[in-house]
Amino acid sequence: MTVTGNRFRSYIAVFLLPATAIYTMFLIYPLLGSLGLSLQETVGQGGQTQFVGFANFRRLLTNENWAPGFWNALGNNVYFFVIHSLVQNPIGLLLASLLTAGKLRGQNSYRTALFMPTMLSVVIVGFIWQLILSPIWGVAEGFLGALGLENWFKPWLGLRESALTALSLISVWQFYGIPMMLFYTGLIGIPDELIESAYVDGASGWKIFWRLKFPLILPVLGIVTVLTFVGNFNAFDLIYTTQGTLAGPDFSTDILGTYFFRVFFGHQLQLGNPTMGATVATMMFLIILAGVLTYMFAWRRRVETYEM
Repeated sequence: MTVTGNRFRSYIAVFLLPATAIYTMFLIYPLLGSLGLSLQETVGQGGQTQFVGFANFRRLLTNENWAPGFWNALGNNVYFFVIHSLVQNPIGLLLASLLTAGKLRGQNSYRTALFMPTMLSVVIVGFIWQLILSPIWGVAEGFLGALGLENWFKPWLGLRESALTALSLISVWQFYGIPMMLFYTGLIGIPDELIESAYVDGASGWKIFWRLKFPLILPVLGIVTVLTFVGNFNAFDLIYTTQGTLAGPDFSTDILGTYFFRVFFGHQLQLGNPTMGATVATMMFLIILAGVLTYMFAWRRRVETYEM
């Protein structure tokens, strides 16, 4: 028995070693390198660095050269996340509910078609929506005109007050399929006996959803919210594709990902600053970590208490 147990443990080590090595090489080591670089400052012209502790974080949060850009990007990122939480996730829940409501003919085809935007490249999505919303050759103005709503059309991506909302909704259009499939998986996992018993007791479809189905998929809702949070605070490609590194107009669509890119690599006449870029990356990591820990120790515990 002991020999078998030792051999089993050695097999576990053999199978885990490659994955652990790759994970450490491409995730743990760069993360530790960024954390270490954020505690240093570049001195001289040769790229030498010296340890300055938390001075970079204080500079990022309070210095007039760094703080306005950081707080603007953070505020935009929060708005980006709120739009996804209030629009994308409810749409995903609604579509998942419709797909699981009774015997829907062609259910698999509908599910595949609805999930297709998620499989598209973000670069392609950004380019397509730029063409659609363009006031010069886009089709959005003509479409609204056909509906008698031509006065509603504006160059949304070119206006400071509407650019971030427009990009948020474009992102919602592309990624609503992810929460839809997660909610769909949770809903089909509910035993049919429970739903049939509720119908026998005279409950309507609305009451069955809110009083039976929704409480049972609360853990899925928590997972979807966390994934949305992590994805939104790591967002970069859609803003970069449509608005460029300056996240125009006038930095109104700037989020932490694009702000980090400019700080680290530089833009136009501003040189890149690797240590301050690492500081921004570390702040992004801490914000995401705080969100995930909040889910683990607050939301998840509350859901488990509710289920008991």
